[in-house]
Amino acid sequence: MFRRVFPILHVLGMIILGFGLSMLVPLLLSELTKDGAQRAYDVAALITVGTGLMMWLIGRHWRRELKTRDGILLEVLTWTLLPAFAALPLLIYMPDLALADAYFEAMSGLTATGATVLSGLDDLPQSINLWRAQLHWVGGLGVIVLVTAVLPLLGVGGRQMFKAETPTPMKDQKLTPRMAETAKGLWVVYVILTSVCISVLWALGMSFFDAVVHAFSVMGLGGFSSHDASLGHFNSLQLEIAVGIFALVAGINFATQFAFLRGRRLSYYLNDPELRWFLGFVLISGVVLALLLWQRDIFLDFPSALRYAVFNTISVATTLGFATTDYGQWPFFAGLWLLFLCSFSTGAGSTGGGIKMMRAILLYKQVYRELKKLIHPNAQIPLRLGQDIVPNKVVYAVLAFLFIYVASIVSLSFVLSFTGLDVLTSFSAIVACINNTGPGLGQVGPAYTYAVFNNFQTTVCTFAMLLGRLELFTLLVVLTPAFWRK
Repeated sequence: MFRRVFPILHVLGMIILGFGLSMLVPLLLSELTKDGAQRAYDVAALITVGTGLMMWLIGRHWRRELKTRDGILLEVLTWTLLPAFAALPLLIYMPDLALADAYFEAMSGLTATGATVLSGLDDLPQSINLWRAQLHWVGGLGVIVLVTAVLPLLGVGGRQMFKAETPTPMKDQKLTPRMAETAKGLWVVYVILTSVCISVLWALGMSFFDAVVHAFSVMGLGGFSSHDASLGHFNSLQLEIAVGIFALVAGINFATQFAFLRGRRLSYYLNDPELRWFLGFVLISGVVLALLLWQRDIFLDFPSALRYAVFNTISVATTLGFATTDYGQWPFFAGLWLLFLCSFSTGAGSTGGGIKMMRAILLYKQVYRELKKLIHPNAQIPLRLGQDIVPNKVVYAVLAFLFIYVASIVSLSFVLSFTGLDVLTSFSAIVACINNTGPGLGQVGPAYTYAVFNNFQTTVCTFAMLLGRLELFTLLVVLTPAFWRK
């Protein structure tokens, strides 16, 4: 086991070291505003940087090219350990916060889930709210992708790490010949879009601080806000339209965004096999739900129904998790449909959660192919995604992924139900956490927080968030005996 860990220890140390340095951003804000949280960041940054430096020093003599299992293990350890360090400012500033709740909050931030156990956000120090949103932004595209751009400078190849992090069944495709260039390109797009989002939200009436916090959440497709009422605090149609558009942009494959930035051709979007399905499902669902809410007299006029239905549909379907109304009070079908959408709507390579639209398309095409083979048993029917033929091994992997995905939701829902929670709360909490969406239904609906859960229930949801962020197999394979054999 130690021989497996030591070769990645110095890389893990560099990741933790860099993460500790990122605490200087909220520390600076805390110093400027004198919000009383300075000591929390001083201590947290010192512990994090010191631990990272120690790991790097211990592991630097074991440096070698990363192998597949090294990349997977590094991925799991990164997403398991970073929330522990991210929780330190919360624990130090709020000593009454339970350890399980602090780790849950930090995991929710880094996995861009947006589920929270905190209330009274309007009264929290600005630096705490900035730190929570900053976790979304850093975790949204993936800490590993960022570090991939630096690994060649450390003498460690980043390809295996990138393959472990890339959320798509087709992990071997490259955007550029060098993985470092790929990671840099993705982050260039990410930074540009975030900057534009901040500027737009600021121009539409948010304070600069709120614009930064909400832009970080939107581009990471998390759901942390600086207000208890989430985006509903502003009651602004213009802001809702802007946030909805940027959420849709963040739900598109960043490989497509990167290709467009390099080539300046709309054909990259038109040829994206996921894009039309993604936009079609989300926008049509929003209109249909608006008609339902209008017909059921939830809203007195259709424009109001359209406003709230479309925004909240976009927010949940993209796994953003902002809310402008308590959709838990809508007809049961509406809430259930929103949970269904968040399970698959976003594109592979986006910052969203769920099984991703690419897998959903492949599953649909596989079902249709099986129906055709019943009619023509001897026919050779290739499965195509766009113009490309999808190998059967990819289809089999997607089917296996779906089985594990459903089994995980069912088993973890049973675990929560066993603790005494009602079925709706248990099921929706697991679906919301494993899809990195945030709010669910029942006791964890958009008008509530996860503070109603005890430590065990919170830990189950934390595991679900990690499982969903690592796309199931990455985490589960580390738990198998075969992984640790030579």
